[in-house]
Amino acid sequence: MKTGAGSPKPSGFLQHLFGPAPTTGAKLVQRYSRQARWLHWVNAGAWTALFITGLFLFVPEFGPAAMAGWSRLFHRIGAGIMVGWTLQYFLVDPKGSLRGLKSALAWGRRDLGWLVAAPSYYFAGKEEKMPPQHHMNTGQKIWWLYVIAAGVLMIITGFLMWIRDVLPSSAFLWTVFVHDVGFIVLLCFALIHIYLSVVHPLMRGVFWSMWRGSISAKYAKSHHAQWYEEISGEETEAEEPHQD
Repeated sequence: MKTGAGSPKPSGFLQHLFGPAPTTGAKLVQRYSRQARWLHWVNAGAWTALFITGLFLFVPEFGPAAMAGWSRLFHRIGAGIMVGWTLQYFLVDPKGSLRGLKSALAWGRRDLGWLVAAPSYYFAGKEEKMPPQHHMNTGQKIWWLYVIAAGVLMIITGFLMWIRDVLPSSAFLWTVFVHDVGFIVLLCFALIHIYLSVVHPLMRGVFWSMWRGSISAKYAKSHHAQWYEEISGEETEAEEPHQD
């Protein structure tokens, strides 16, 4: 545990854009390591390059850039950065990587409760219906698992498209189709991720946890009560969701 006294306060514009940062003197909880934050932001940059250059193939007005090969070049550079940086993260912090994967694969009764309560929670703001969550809630587990599965699929299909000359025409067309569908679904997931991290009223301000590495104890109690109890030894007032 620590307080926010030592962290410079973001400008009013940034707080308006990304939500309020923890106030000075607020009790903070360390949530993300520096390595995890670097992984997030480097991959966010690489993904942005991949999405934009991939989008060139869907928009006729961008055809000249695609035909000239520039979009493909930057697309491959973005893919190389994403794969390379992810691999170095696993090598630098194998324990943290395995811990995150283990958390994403750990499902139980509270995950079922999250799925049942999610519509009321996210669309109506009924926080009392949401069961206490761990460091990674059920929605984040779904995000993790999909990103891993889709990322592997995109790498494989992208590589096959790169060596297209060795593929039969029918196999190449199916590879392009799968790659395009993966692109569309990943883009939808990414937009939801950004909305929940920046815009949604119940999560406003959580952006700063990925920037600074910590969140307020108040936010931790509200959104990750099970995890907060484990790391702090405090019992929260969160209750099991009502069954009505």
